Amino acid sequence: MDTKKKAKARKRIKSRVRGRVQGTAERPRLTVFRSNKQIYAQVIDDLAGRTLASASSLGKDGAEGAKLDQAAAVGKSIAEKAQAAGVSQVVFDRNGYLYHGRIQKLAEAAREGGLKF
Repeated sequence: MDTKKKAKARKRIKSRVRGRVQGTAERPRLTVFRSNKQIYAQVIDDLAGRTLASASSLGKDGAEGAKLDQAAAVGKSIAEKAQAAGVSQVVFDRNGYLYHGRIQKLAEAAREGGLKF
């Protein structure tokens, strides 16, 4: 599949997922962005339009090593930061990515860190 088709398909899937997933003050949205080298996570209250917590594999949040290890470290970090912001339940927005690999590792680590979704 060429790059433009793949990006267009992901955008279509992303809009379909975002139509069903909305973050509120009681249950904000945990969204994930994955690039080729890094992974990012944010906890967002869509009603207020605010980011409550964020973590990424850049800098001190990320761990050295394989991308799966980095994703697990980011998941643990976002769980800690979200709980510090008073968030214990979230809705998971996989952002059009398949629930597999780095996305799955991040979600599992966030669950182990204490987030419920």
